[in-house]
Amino acid sequence: MSARIYAVNQGIPLVTQRLDKQFNQRSVLHNLDLQIPAGQFIAVVGRSGCGKSTLLRLLAGLEKPSSGRLLSGNQPLHQLQQDIRLMFQDARLLPWKTVIENIGLGLKGDWKPKAREALEAVGLSGRENDWPAALSGGQKQRVALARALIHRPRLLLLDEPLGALDALTRIEMQQLIESLWLEQGFTVLLVTHDVSEAVGIADRVILIEQGNIGLDLQIDLPRPRQRGQARLAALEQEILEHIFNRHDEKRAGDEADSGLKYHEGRQ
Repeated sequence: MSARIYAVNQGIPLVTQRLDKQFNQRSVLHNLDLQIPAGQFIAVVGRSGCGKSTLLRLLAGLEKPSSGRLLSGNQPLHQLQQDIRLMFQDARLLPWKTVIENIGLGLKGDWKPKAREALEAVGLSGRENDWPAALSGGQKQRVALARALIHRPRLLLLDEPLGALDALTRIEMQQLIESLWLEQGFTVLLVTHDVSEAVGIADRVILIEQGNIGLDLQIDLPRPRQRGQARLAALEQEILEHIFNRHDEKRAGDEADSGLKYHEGRQ
């Protein structure tokens, strides 16, 4: 695997202060305070609609907060947008451009050597002249990852980029992302619905519930981590129990409120 793309690639620290985001007066994120050291690998989990992807879009500069602050150290995060790259669940390759042309979108000058190095880093050497239609789903995501790497990101945001892949390809991509992170040192935020994936790859798992942090769990285990080991299973179970217990508590509270309103209406 090539490390030539990066001489030194220091990840950036992140801070959110009382971060709020509303859509049509509905609060998606509320008073979210978060501190992430430079170079840490964070996995963000939670139920659909809890605000995970919204957080990534705010960090990427695709959305603006309703209130609160986004910082890198003492610097506003928007001043570092050139150091941030976002990968989506779909690869978003242009079908009329070759692999290497997709990687070099928007670049000027002599970018092709760096594009080939990025392809080498993701295990696709020699595929630069292929068309996207000739690639598997996993290969397309590798190209999308190479497209991010060529920009030398200090913060890599991953919005469920492995969600549509088959199980074996997903494991291969997890291992690739982890090895590139270890080699190059950027900060990572991975949004995933897969709690097993979260505890298997991250330094820290953050659970978002009702727009705020419901759980912040350190995964203090050596790498490489072995799938199926007891400690990983215990951490996964801890997160799932927290999610389901909170869901049951909320449902019980909603039913109690509904019963009270019905009783009051009968009086």
